[in-house]
Amino acid sequence: MAIDLEKFILEATGSKSAEPVQTVQSLWSGYGKLIRYKLSGAEQTSIIVKHINPPPKPGHPRGFGGDLSHKRKLRSYQVETLFYKKFAEKCSQSCRVPTLIASKEEKVERAIILEDLDRAGFSQRLKPRNLEQAGGCISWLADFHAVFLNTRPDGLWPVGTYWHLGTRPEELQQLKDKPLKEAASRIDAKLNSAKFQTLLHGDAKVANFCFADFSRVAAVDFQYTGAGCGMKDLAYLVGSCFDEVFCAKHEKEILGLYFQNLKQGIYSRNIDIDFDLLENEWRALYHVAWADFHRFLKGWSPGHWKINDYSER
Repeated sequence: MAIDLEKFILEATGSKSAEPVQTVQSLWSGYGKLIRYKLSGAEQTSIIVKHINPPPKPGHPRGFGGDLSHKRKLRSYQVETLFYKKFAEKCSQSCRVPTLIASKEEKVERAIILEDLDRAGFSQRLKPRNLEQAGGCISWLADFHAVFLNTRPDGLWPVGTYWHLGTRPEELQQLKDKPLKEAASRIDAKLNSAKFQTLLHGDAKVANFCFADFSRVAAVDFQYTGAGCGMKDLAYLVGSCFDEVFCAKHEKEILGLYFQNLKQGIYSRNIDIDFDLLENEWRALYHVAWADFHRFLKGWSPGHWKINDYSER
């Protein structure tokens, strides 16, 4: 039985009417839509519905559309729902996420009703052009990692991020860079064996941040949240914001800003941890994390604009 979205929304919100007013975006590979609904007679005047409804014959824009890819996507929506249900309540204003209102599942179809972050003041979609502007996103990541230090990823991905080696055998097979291909398992093992682990956002590109301004941000899209070293999120975020010249020139400042915020997040919560040991371990893994994503990218999309000399080094 298909989900009756309007009926579900009315029951979940107590509203008198619900009108779809905007398709915010389509989900990857045609797996559904993100829709804004206008409500009347309820506390909320608008909500966001993430409606997952996979196509009969799933495809993929780059050809990786087989059963493994399909199962990974379905699992990712289960993970996201669980994150909002069981973990999101731990997030503070410093790592703001939308509030879950309700969720419903019918076989492979799923509907997730979320707070509308635009209505909450995070209505801008921005792209940082310098480190000061990127500070809000970096601070968000650091605080998120502080909140979830040493948290077991029960029900989430055992290893966070959508590109980690265990879920990407097809992309590894396509990788033409022989030295990188041979090093892939060692890179992956190095990251997975880090003593200090946290929960990763898992897809922390700048497009998944909503801005009130550059200093106040919220994040969405927790499909690939799971355990890992925080450098995986940081390297991915930085690569989504800046070109190779900026990444190389400001690497020291980027890491300094992240660890400054991480330290503040840990100390403000009285988390009992040896911060110096954590920082030393994670700093040494920044380039490893960068190489890990580069391995995925070169197998997935050899002509991608993010493949550059900085990543090659």
